[in-house]
Amino acid sequence: MIGTAELRRLLPHRFPMLLVDRVDEVVPGERLVAHKAVTCNEPWYAGLPQETEPDGYRYPEVLLTESWCQAAGVLATWDSPNPDVLNGQVMLFGGVSDVRFEQPVFPGDVVEHRVRVLRVLSDTMIFEGEALVGGATVMTVARATMAFRPADQLRAATGI
Repeated sequence: MIGTAELRRLLPHRFPMLLVDRVDEVVPGERLVAHKAVTCNEPWYAGLPQETEPDGYRYPEVLLTESWCQAAGVLATWDSPNPDVLNGQVMLFGGVSDVRFEQPVFPGDVVEHRVRVLRVLSDTMIFEGEALVGGATVMTVARATMAFRPADQLRAATGI
């Protein structure tokens, strides 16, 4: 199992956008199981009025997707971590397709992300998987794509 300190070595994300809390299982190049504990203390809940109905506390689906994709990023960078986006190979999110949201997620839920590598094509990886809460599927991802590009080429393309 790895926690926050180790995750920070693998991903460039930081608070409040580091959305993976721990990794419980990794088979490099094949699959990963990670967890995200949703709490009411997260910034996206801060602006909710006192009278917000329970359904108003649904965890944003875009953040659930981001959290799952970060878990995929951990799997993608497991053997070659590079959290410094200004040097080395930079992990770029290419896209996600056929995402289905089966049930809402709420504060107090612990989301289990299951990520599997579908294909590796040179410097691009394609993943699939699902997110569960209490054994029930809350989201499925048919395909997510990540590419790796040299930081110096990205800087040259943007003039930085």
